[in-house]
Amino acid sequence: MQFLHETYNYSINGLCNVFEVARSSFYEYQNRKPSSRDLENDNLKEVIMASYLESDKRYGAPKIHKDLQAQGYSVSEKRVQKLMRELGIQSIIRKKYRPTSSTKSVTQERPNLLKRDFTAKKLNQKWVTDITYIYTLSDSWCYLSSILDLKSRKIISWKLSRNMDTQLVLDTLEGALSTRTISDNLILHSDQGSQYTSNAYNKYLEEHQITHSYSEKGCPYDNSCIESFHATLKKECIYAENSMGYKDFDSCYQSLFQYIEGFYNSRRRHSSLNYLSPNEYEKLEA
Repeated sequence: MQFLHETYNYSINGLCNVFEVARSSFYEYQNRKPSSRDLENDNLKEVIMASYLESDKRYGAPKIHKDLQAQGYSVSEKRVQKLMRELGIQSIIRKKYRPTSSTKSVTQERPNLLKRDFTAKKLNQKWVTDITYIYTLSDSWCYLSSILDLKSRKIISWKLSRNMDTQLVLDTLEGALSTRTISDNLILHSDQGSQYTSNAYNKYLEEHQITHSYSEKGCPYDNSCIESFHATLKKECIYAENSMGYKDFDSCYQSLFQYIEGFYNSRRRHSSLNYLSPNEYEKLEA
């Protein structure tokens, strides 16, 4: 009514009659001071928005709730959800992989040692690896090879290349071995792509006493953790920033570096790690 009064010069008395509101109630509402709860919500909204923007709009209520708790705020997750709705913000949503039993009869050509057990008792006990495609306008398709530690969910090595060949996966493995002290009986799990079944790759694994495990052919659920990471990366980084594709190889590399090293490993909270980032989790395990 205040808007109608100020904009169209309608009388307060006439507007109260039209909307069947007592004049005393209108003036009481107009003059009321915000409650302590209202003031607290306004403050929380600022902190929630800061956490949301700091995550590049990737965080939903559970992770923002953990952020607030880490900053000393005592607030429920439901309240965070409510305030996010009032702010009109939500996380970037992606469809998660949900393992299902295969209906096809697939011949087991190579051993699947993980058998969809994606847990690990210690670091450097189980690694998973895969390659994904990324399009660039100037350089066409580029290929990202990644290795993830199943204990910490950290991307311990990644390489971007213009060629999807055995050298790409060898370089990725060399990168992992250059920064990690591997344990006995380390298992590396991959699909049965030609890069991973090549003699050069398996010879390199044998030289470093790493046991190779394989997904069944045509069954991405056997390697769902690394598949899930690549899906998350595309949703939160690649598609969110470049709906038409990256300009070139270099701009793609810079974007992936900022996401993987600057956010995913160092700051992205994982529910499976009690909402710690992979780097934070590994510090506790050290």
